Amino acid sequence: MPKYRFHKLAAIVVLVGFAAWMATGEFSSVGSAAADKPSAGEVEQPKAADAGKAKPAEAEQPKAPLRTVAILTPPRRTYARAIRISGLTEADKRAVLATRVDGIIDKLPVKQGQHVKTGDLVLMLATEEKLSALSNAKQLVAQRQAELDAASRLAKTGNLPKLQLDNARSTLTLAQSMLEAMQAQLDRNEVRAPFDGVIDRVPVELGSSVMQGGEVATILSLDPVIARGEVSERDLGYLKIGDKANVRLVSGQIVEGTVRYISRDASSATRTFRVEIAIPNPEGTIPAGMTAEIGLSAQPTDAVMLPRSVVTLGDKGDLGIRAVDKDNKVVFFPIDLVDDTPTGLVLGGIPADARIIVAGQELVKEGEVVKPVEADQATIQKLLGEATAGTQ
Repeated sequence: MPKYRFHKLAAIVVLVGFAAWMATGEFSSVGSAAADKPSAGEVEQPKAADAGKAKPAEAEQPKAPLRTVAILTPPRRTYARAIRISGLTEADKRAVLATRVDGIIDKLPVKQGQHVKTGDLVLMLATEEKLSALSNAKQLVAQRQAELDAASRLAKTGNLPKLQLDNARSTLTLAQSMLEAMQAQLDRNEVRAPFDGVIDRVPVELGSSVMQGGEVATILSLDPVIARGEVSERDLGYLKIGDKANVRLVSGQIVEGTVRYISRDASSATRTFRVEIAIPNPEGTIPAGMTAEIGLSAQPTDAVMLPRSVVTLGDKGDLGIRAVDKDNKVVFFPIDLVDDTPTGLVLGGIPADARIIVAGQELVKEGEVVKPVEADQATIQKLLGEATAGTQ
């Protein structure tokens, strides 16, 4: 009896469970239900209705933010193009004086550093024999002149044939020629200054013997003094005779001069052209052979002044600046260096409306779209301050 009751109770429980399952409405078989669900390791495929619908986060990748650069549209001015070259000072004229005959130095009235005028005696050789010969030649000329005078008086009275009168004239002419020759020989014993200048070197002493052609003194003309340098073929076209120039000597002295000569024959070694600057030097205070920095002021040009830090290299390796065009794309402009001043670079070749990148130009490249912002005054002052510090 107890066993019968147990089976009856179990049947009731099964019946209640079946009734509950029927109430859920899920009549699918286990296989079909399993087919609808992905098995382990499989990825559930989207339904056909949802296949064309992409989630916004998956369809669009987030864009990188535009790089911000500081820009500046600098004011334009007319600047005089500056060409700076290294050079040396040299004498306007330089002569090495030498004797025309050999002999013993009898007079040496000059010394090193002495200023002389044109024609001043620098040196004289001993001339005892030549002076005696000159005196005899003078006496002979006087005698021949007296003979001619007497012959002329006699010829006027008809007491002297014309042939004898002509002979007297010939002998006088010969005597005068001899006198001139003796005077010329005596003059060869003298050495005189060929121009106004200063005696720079006297390598001989009074009483010493010198050979013909021997050096006895060096004379320099230092007014004006010349600053000589070499300009490149690129800068040659900007210069002309008469242009002003500033010359800074190694001593720190700054003087002004004028371009007096521009060579038209380039050096075969350096392909540069010689330029000479004439500098007034009435007191002779500027010596020859001093190192000098020559600043030539050529024709003015339209340009802008910018800090040195804005200059960069382009894709082809040339110097220039980066700017932003109307579409906010980075562009590159090669530059023409007009001047290099303590406060910045004066640059030509930049369009008038160029928005120049003054901060961030090294982080961008040509063609890149950027976000330009106007440089504030503090940034500009900082850049100019760095440019000034870089020259000190």
